Amino acid sequence: MTIVTITPARARKLIDAGATLIDIREPDEHAREQIPGAVNVPVSRLCELPAGPVVFHCKSGMRTTANTAGLINAADGAPSHIMEGGIDAWRAAGLPTRVDAAQPLEIMRQVQIAAGSLILIGVVLGFLVAPAFFGVSAFVGAGLTMAGATGWCGMARLLRIMPWNRSAFAA
Repeated sequence: MTIVTITPARARKLIDAGATLIDIREPDEHAREQIPGAVNVPVSRLCELPAGPVVFHCKSGMRTTANTAGLINAADGAPSHIMEGGIDAWRAAGLPTRVDAAQPLEIMRQVQIAAGSLILIGVVLGFLVAPAFFGVSAFVGAGLTMAGATGWCGMARLLRIMPWNRSAFAA
């Protein structure tokens, strides 16, 4: 079986005809912005798909494309489609999304902001105060390298338990 890639307009028609829209992003991403009626089933929980025809989407289409084989297996023979361009293309097509600005930024954006800030602070302090502060940048760089190589990010785990993120991960 193959998964057909479709436009957001075609996805809207299939959803109106009874297909289930499956958002494969993580819960924190889904909580911040979602397509009304979309069911959040992250890639790690694809075994929990509802029965029947489905339309998969992510943020930009890259995650759905990268996980095509897993989506085919999870659909278990049901008609399935990938929405080209994800929620970004849906929004660009003028279709509605629900944004909850009260939800925290996505964890990976928080990691990028925190890591970038720590590296910048380490470099600035290394030049202005003492060369030992370059160690902060090296430590963060090593952590990012480990996260990329292993898929485990200590900074993301730490940020996930911060008070401002508790509502996004309570579900």
